[in-house]
Amino acid sequence: MCMAERKKEEKKKQDDAGFDLALRPTTWGEYVGQEKAKTNLRLIIDAAKKRNESCDHLLFYGQAGLGKTTLAYLIGKEMGVQVKSTTGPALEKAGDVAAILSNIEPHEILFIDEAHRINKLVEEILYPALESRKLHFIVGKGPSARTFSLDLPPFTVIAATTKVNLLSNPLRSRFGATIKLEYYKNEDIEKIIRQSARTMNTDITKEAVYILAKASRFTPRTANRLLKRARDYAEVYHNGSIDEYVVNKTLALLEVDPLGLEHTDRELLEVIIKKFNGGPVGVKALGAALSEEAGTIEDVYEPFLMNLGFLERTSAGRIATKRAYEHLGIPLDKQKLI
Repeated sequence: MCMAERKKEEKKKQDDAGFDLALRPTTWGEYVGQEKAKTNLRLIIDAAKKRNESCDHLLFYGQAGLGKTTLAYLIGKEMGVQVKSTTGPALEKAGDVAAILSNIEPHEILFIDEAHRINKLVEEILYPALESRKLHFIVGKGPSARTFSLDLPPFTVIAATTKVNLLSNPLRSRFGATIKLEYYKNEDIEKIIRQSARTMNTDITKEAVYILAKASRFTPRTANRLLKRARDYAEVYHNGSIDEYVVNKTLALLEVDPLGLEHTDRELLEVIIKKFNGGPVGVKALGAALSEEAGTIEDVYEPFLMNLGFLERTSAGRIATKRAYEHLGIPLDKQKLI
């Protein structure tokens, strides 16, 4: 790739990142869906504000793209405080946590994304910080090493993860509330698409909104990604507005079917049906057949396919359901009815 192409690609990434930020809700009222989570958080926020205290430490979990980061920043805005952001992999050493916490201001929020990837040694530093606002650190090595303690101001840690089961029990127990974010309903995704289209100053028809919502995998991030690509198609090949024709052409180009299944989703189901006679098949065998990591199959593909009712996990392995056969147009062996 030449320098000019590299710069063009980098600019496109920056523009997309800018659009992603612009499409995020900036007020509590703009945040669509997740009513149960919002109700619980509203109570925690209002109680903390009434007592003039920091919020309890919060743990958000759920599939990627459901709004965990957006909620963290909205809580910061509601509380009128700054949000400092980091990720689990970035906290490699105890010193990384000590550096962040020793500079935190009263009532500030520390947002830790991918919390399941926090180093276990780093967790040991977090325990007293979360529980009693104490930062313990060691200076020196060997017999001359000395332990120091630093009192921390009131602050809030908001952690987000897609794999809550990988967090240790001692860490999970130190959060005042654990909030699960669910897949969105289609009507909520439609609201998000209309809201994002207004932000982008793009006209979109009711039919186009409906088709995009159905293909959005019940996830706002995917909905906004598809909307941006439909806008690109409309600007280049159409009159700038997004209608049913534009959306269908965009989905065809992206190899996304009407229910949101991408090429790899369909390939996974076809491998189970054609190579393993519909299952059951173990995830490791499935990963080998697809040249994919077993963890990627479990975390990225399976949750959506299971939510659609196309896949079942059993003690013997994964099984493709009757709905999967019907969706792919593959004749169903009567003995495989599920």
